[in-house]
Amino acid sequence: MTINLKKLSEINNKIKDKNTKLLIVTKTRPLEEILQLINLGFCNFGENRVQEAQQKFTNIPSRMDISVSLIGPLQSNKVKQALKLFDVIQSLDRIKIVDEILKYKNENSKTKNFYIQINIGKEDQKSGVMPNDFEDFYKYCIDKCLKINGIMCIPPEGKDPAPFFSEMKMIRDRIDKNLILSMGMSLDYEIALDHQSNEIRVGSLIFS
Repeated sequence: MTINLKKLSEINNKIKDKNTKLLIVTKTRPLEEILQLINLGFCNFGENRVQEAQQKFTNIPSRMDISVSLIGPLQSNKVKQALKLFDVIQSLDRIKIVDEILKYKNENSKTKNFYIQINIGKEDQKSGVMPNDFEDFYKYCIDKCLKINGIMCIPPEGKDPAPFFSEMKMIRDRIDKNLILSMGMSLDYEIALDHQSNEIRVGSLIFS
């Protein structure tokens, strides 16, 4: 597989006037392709696993100004490592992780932005705070002086994502309209754009 420059350009054109950021998901992709994307002017990347990101992004020259987000679940024993590696952690989903972050976030922490992942489809197999628990969890983070910059979701597979994206926007607007909405992936990013997503996370469409 290689980078699909035509598809990449098409996505870029669709987000150009929507105040939406493209996060390129580079899980399983080699360092060579990431460097190619950086040379093309792309600077925002998403990874699912701490260890894989460590292997790739510590080899990026420091002169290259990029941002790396953790978009997969974060295990408590990987928190210290993640804070030194990622600019953004998008998958806060439980108090234990927040408490662990608070232990280490001032020890040469690179992470400046934190998102709460919402299990918008209320699926047992998925990570994320249940929608009804979001406000309490958000307040816990704020009370502990952990600034929350955004919210993220993955809608149920095989269902129309539109109602879930609408609910995400309502949840955001009820709490803080300045929170970043990270929603929309390869199969549903256009629908997410229609629901005013601030950030889409696209991988498989770009590599083909």
